[in-house]
Amino acid sequence: MASSSQIPFAPLGDTVTFTAATTPPTAVQAPVKVTETSVGQFRIVNVGSVTVFLGTGATAAEAQANADSGTPAKSIPLVPGAVEILRFPPDSYFSGDTASDTAVIYITPGQGL
Repeated sequence: MASSSQIPFAPLGDTVTFTAATTPPTAVQAPVKVTETSVGQFRIVNVGSVTVFLGTGATAAEAQANADSGTPAKSIPLVPGAVEILRFPPDSYFSGDTASDTAVIYITPGQGL
């Protein structure tokens, strides 16, 4: 296991935010500000009161299409209050769908747990 996967999470870029809704919003990027890495870890926080189905992709359109609460096979469910650190390519896009209401999502690129 890489030593960088066992260190505390350290931000390596700006936090971005979007509001997940019953119609997924335009996807956002959270660029990793380090040129010597081919993958990034992202701290993802759901501060809403509903589950968000997080869609990711290489393009904004792909991320938005993958955020689908009706057929969640390509999405990642984030329960209310979830704080997750997940690994994606550093240039990934993110969007989110909910079955009802809205939820604010914060994404911070970085490295570590």
